[in-house]
Amino acid sequence: MSLTVEENIKAQLEVRKNAHIMLVDGMSKLKTHKVKEVQSSVFNVSGLKWKLIVYPAGEDGTKEYLSFYLKIKDKKSLGPNWEVKCSFKLTIVPQNGFNRCQSSEWLTESYNANQRIIGEDSFISYEELKKKYLVNDKVVFCADITDVRPNFPVTNTIPRTIGTAERITLTEVSKKDSRFTWKITQFSSFDVGDYHFSNEFKLGQRRWKLKMFPKGCGTGKGSYLSLFLTVGDFVTADPMAKTLAVYKLRLLDQFKRNHYETNSCNKWFTTNPDIIRTGWGWHQFMRLNELQNASRGFLVNDEMYLGVEFILLSTTENL
Repeated sequence: MSLTVEENIKAQLEVRKNAHIMLVDGMSKLKTHKVKEVQSSVFNVSGLKWKLIVYPAGEDGTKEYLSFYLKIKDKKSLGPNWEVKCSFKLTIVPQNGFNRCQSSEWLTESYNANQRIIGEDSFISYEELKKKYLVNDKVVFCADITDVRPNFPVTNTIPRTIGTAERITLTEVSKKDSRFTWKITQFSSFDVGDYHFSNEFKLGQRRWKLKMFPKGCGTGKGSYLSLFLTVGDFVTADPMAKTLAVYKLRLLDQFKRNHYETNSCNKWFTTNPDIIRTGWGWHQFMRLNELQNASRGFLVNDEMYLGVEFILLSTTENL
């Protein structure tokens, strides 16, 4: 009886102690929804933090090949003139085993303040990926890292006894769960500079809120309604990884149901508590004079309804 892809990955962790393996479940959805990149969780090798980054259609999102990189994430702990030399190999793995991989050569590289991300722009064509490595919409990416030599002291350099692996699942959100609506009252009472959060709601592994500046912020201050989607705490015990969301922000037409919606936006929402409340959205969501146009039906009796519709959401779990 053949092993599942997850069982194959777990078997490799015993022998690839300095490897991190990322299983992406829902690979085709990245191109369908024009998602520029997929990121692994941050992982630790030789006392330093690293991350895998894959661009499914090249860095500019228009190519017919996939780009694959290894990024160092320890920039806050690295002083001036820092350098980390290491050897690494990037691999895309057949799901029936780790033989006949699509791999880079072992690369010996030097990371520094001007070069935090290294890899291959044209790692594999998308056609070859589909023929050899894409099975049940899953692809397995791997990085082996060895001979790590920083030019500064590093603590917590306990050698690994086993590799690490994760599954990132990309799920299209069902219609019944996809929308959240927020009723705003007494809109005329708000001043320039005010901002307000909606009630919190749960979806996937995270808690979410909408954030509104009634009289705008940034480039929209004084002339626009500004609207953002923000993310909060995790509601599961899964890894605290960045969360990909593809979504639209909405303003409801209370007369004709001709609702205003942004184009779909795809963003990786951080786990950093210092910037978690900022969110992603639009400083210039809608001009205030258009919002206040009675014929549009957006603002009725000093009340309006803002919303978000989720299209795609990622979840991350350790393997």
